[in-house]
Amino acid sequence: MPFRKNWRLHVMLLPAFLSALLFKYAPMPGIIMAFQDFKPWIGLADSAWVGWDNFKLIFTMHGSVQVIWNTLIISVLKILFGLAIPVTFALMLNEIRNMGLKRSVQTFVYLPHFMSWVILGGILLDVLSLEGIVNRLLTALHIDPIMFLGDAGWFRTTVIVSDLWKEFGFSAIVFLAALSGINPDLYEASEIDGAGRWKQTVHITLPSLLPIMVVVFTLSLGNMLNANFDQIYNLINSLVLEKGDIVDTFVFRNFQGGQYSLAAAVGLFKSLIGFILIGGGYYCAYKWTNYRVF
Repeated sequence: MPFRKNWRLHVMLLPAFLSALLFKYAPMPGIIMAFQDFKPWIGLADSAWVGWDNFKLIFTMHGSVQVIWNTLIISVLKILFGLAIPVTFALMLNEIRNMGLKRSVQTFVYLPHFMSWVILGGILLDVLSLEGIVNRLLTALHIDPIMFLGDAGWFRTTVIVSDLWKEFGFSAIVFLAALSGINPDLYEASEIDGAGRWKQTVHITLPSLLPIMVVVFTLSLGNMLNANFDQIYNLINSLVLEKGDIVDTFVFRNFQGGQYSLAAAVGLFKSLIGFILIGGGYYCAYKWTNYRVF
């Protein structure tokens, strides 16, 4: 029996399965709060039904459309650069033959991932201030100081670049693992045919990485309407709300005070969009690259 043969693997999977069941699926009946005027002291069964009123309120509030656009723009750019930069870094790191140097570089670029945005937000506020080291360097180069976190035109760029700096090293791990699984015989055969490193990368390495790139891209589509609340909340201010306010910070700022139904409506809307995008991404992956999970 396959189960008896692999029971240890099923036991290892059990904590993750129970965690997902408890924290992801068990709370799902609470979705009905999105269609109610929910009162905790009354409960789900007796709270008044309001239909689509909570969704109408969200989309008719002043600035809500701009907030959705901000979220989409920031998320799309993070997804695109968050895929391209780690792949490029993994390819470059894979070319390093000195293992000591390679491990040192890996350790150095992994470290920011393990720091919270509370800490990094404070560091960025200091480094990118008008008196910070970055603007001092710009002044030394006879460039006017830039308000990276106080200028709406620069805020999105700052958010995207800082997110890439924090995550690209850790995100590259999965691509480094995929690179190590490529059959070396392919490279040896290509060398015999006279292919250099560039042609080997184009015709062997990148096609071998394509399946895992499709997986990472498809899974990232589910976070299209997230844009990283922790990061934005720790960096945003009133000067950049027009370009930097996202759905989560908008909801947090406007729907405080026990407005559970409105929060549930936003969560349901985001989950539905994420589900549609993941489904569409999976279909496109199957159609164009013949990638499938089952």
